[in-house]
Amino acid sequence: MAVKSLLTIKKKTSGRDSQGHVSIRHRGGEQKRFLREIDWKRDKIDIKAKVAAIEYDPNRTANIALLHYEDGSKSYILATANLKVDDVLISTDAAPIKEGNCLLIKNIPIGIPIHALAFKKGQPAKVIKTAGAAAYVQSIDNKKAIIKLPSGEIRIFDADSKATIGQVSNVDHINQKLVKAGDSRHRGIRPSVRGVAQNPHSHPHGGGEGRSSIGMNPKTPWGKPAMGKRTRKRKNTSNRLIVKRRK
Repeated sequence: MAVKSLLTIKKKTSGRDSQGHVSIRHRGGEQKRFLREIDWKRDKIDIKAKVAAIEYDPNRTANIALLHYEDGSKSYILATANLKVDDVLISTDAAPIKEGNCLLIKNIPIGIPIHALAFKKGQPAKVIKTAGAAAYVQSIDNKKAIIKLPSGEIRIFDADSKATIGQVSNVDHINQKLVKAGDSRHRGIRPSVRGVAQNPHSHPHGGGEGRSSIGMNPKTPWGKPAMGKRTRKRKNTSNRLIVKRRK
């Protein structure tokens, strides 16, 4: 059973911005849900916590673990693939290499699966949070740690930032299929119409006599290149941190 103090009602924005305009198409009508407050910082240093339960979270692909700390507080974290109830976890600079423990990247051995990485010291976890994901430390040089991400990208992280040991739970999520239209509707995803089925006023792919092909490079409804076009900025400041691009 979820802890009420860690729940908040998820506000339905239906893909609209602060002015009420549709900023993301094909959204709306999702099931009412409660957001679980996840502890992304793991800032309870040197305080042991016991795993009280492994719970389902409707807002994410991975399962979550409820922790009961020795000081009486409670929090949620991402559950790892082999985490079990009654396991004892801790967050400290040099914690034991055990699934669920959080420690500095510079103290993690090479080849150990990790998740919930922070880019810089003091930041909350930013990446590697989806079901079955895991990154691996390849080398550590002073304050720089070279880490291979699940996408195949090799990137430089701050060695003094935090990461959690283990692969994210629910590894079999990639094999799950949506078996009916209602599965998408409950997730807030509304049906979309193909561009070639629209009129030329509504979409660049529209128009033509009968069933016509695109007849050009694939485009978005606003005329921008789509389907494989790289959108990352060439002068992005974080480009210097990428050792090898993903495939």
